[in-house]
Amino acid sequence: MTNTTQPKKLWGGRFAEATDGLVELFNASVGFDQRLAEQDIRGSLAHVAMLGSVGILDDTEVAQITDGLNNVLADIRAGNFEWRLDREDVHMNVEAALRDRIGPVAGKLHTARSRNDQVAVDFRLFTKEAALDLADKTRALRAVMLAEAEKHLADEVILPGYTHLQVAQPILLSHWFMAYVAMLERDEGRFRDAAERMDESPLGSSALAGTPWPIDRHSVAAALGFARPTANSLDGVGSRDFALEFLSACAILSAHLSRLSEELILYSTFEFGFITLPDSHTTGSSIMPQKKNPDVSELARGKAGRVFGNLMGLLTVVKGTPLAYNKDLQEDKEGVFDSYDTLSIVLRLYADMMPKTVWHAEKTKAAAARGYSTATDVADYLARSGVPFREAHEVVGGLVGIASRSGRQLWELTDAELKAAHPLLSAEVAQNLTVEESVKNRASYGGTAPLRVREAIAAARAALE
Repeated sequence: MTNTTQPKKLWGGRFAEATDGLVELFNASVGFDQRLAEQDIRGSLAHVAMLGSVGILDDTEVAQITDGLNNVLADIRAGNFEWRLDREDVHMNVEAALRDRIGPVAGKLHTARSRNDQVAVDFRLFTKEAALDLADKTRALRAVMLAEAEKHLADEVILPGYTHLQVAQPILLSHWFMAYVAMLERDEGRFRDAAERMDESPLGSSALAGTPWPIDRHSVAAALGFARPTANSLDGVGSRDFALEFLSACAILSAHLSRLSEELILYSTFEFGFITLPDSHTTGSSIMPQKKNPDVSELARGKAGRVFGNLMGLLTVVKGTPLAYNKDLQEDKEGVFDSYDTLSIVLRLYADMMPKTVWHAEKTKAAAARGYSTATDVADYLARSGVPFREAHEVVGGLVGIASRSGRQLWELTDAELKAAHPLLSAEVAQNLTVEESVKNRASYGGTAPLRVREAIAAARAALE
């Protein structure tokens, strides 16, 4: 049955019949876009000030509307504001509440603007602020990872490096930390770049074509902290690539945090035993008293999926929407809110957890030594002695086969076995090619040698400070 008793809509002049109740529920966005109330009122305050400055409203009207908006904002901040579904969205709730307070003059606030440019400016303000906030939180985690690299460099802690999750070559633990420092630096840059590109105010684009009123879009943009107004009114109200870029940066950061999570989960297992995660960031089992579960890392790994989904969801929404505004674009906000909230807490948790994580240097070094990780060093030794590298590779591969079948490491092979494989090899050569020597020898730019890692840490510290 059609609802005929609801209050008349602010847009309801041409409608003779009230909105169906289910349509009203389906259409409303106030359940989530009320989160934009602060941005909405900031936009309205800048807009009404501009209307006064160009003579569209007189000083009394500007003062009435400004005072009314500030009172509405105070009620919202105090939790005393009634959000009503029949008023559809944050904009109509605020405007209707303003009208309830100051009367018909409230209707003049909407002069020379539309909900289309209003929501676009609200959402840009939120997304720009969210991008800069995540950039700061990413920077904070980057500083933590850099501090951990500095801490473990003092002892030159050795970690097995992996390819295909098989022991490959030994590296410094500090080198591992610095890999994440590099990723996080790029992640921070993506958020800051995105914030710079979205630093445009769509307010004044009106519904899609601009407005005949003599408004000053540049002053409104400046009042709201934007670098400039959008250059095209259709683009201003109809584009959401700023949200897509934000979500893309979120997705890439989530991927990096998920990879970090996966490694920490593996390293904390009994089989690896490389780390002990802090009690403050782990949980137990309701049935197995021995368990210490890496829930923070597992959830961070799992939540990457929803962040990826938020990006794909908005890409799918916008791919078929013609210019300019379409109601589809109401679906742009929840994914942005969710990705921002998700990463805000994951970044904070990791910044707290990493300094409390204990690394077991004796176990990481033993694991690096056990996995034939110096085999490449033996091949390099032969190659430096004039043996073609492919031949050296085959020789050492054969030695690894002999050692693995007999349960020994390369340095445990006999002098006779080594010389039989190649006359340049001996037990002395094999025993001198330790994991420490292997790490020290990898001194190419960007490599894991202590000298290079110290340089990388110094450069990263300078960049951060």
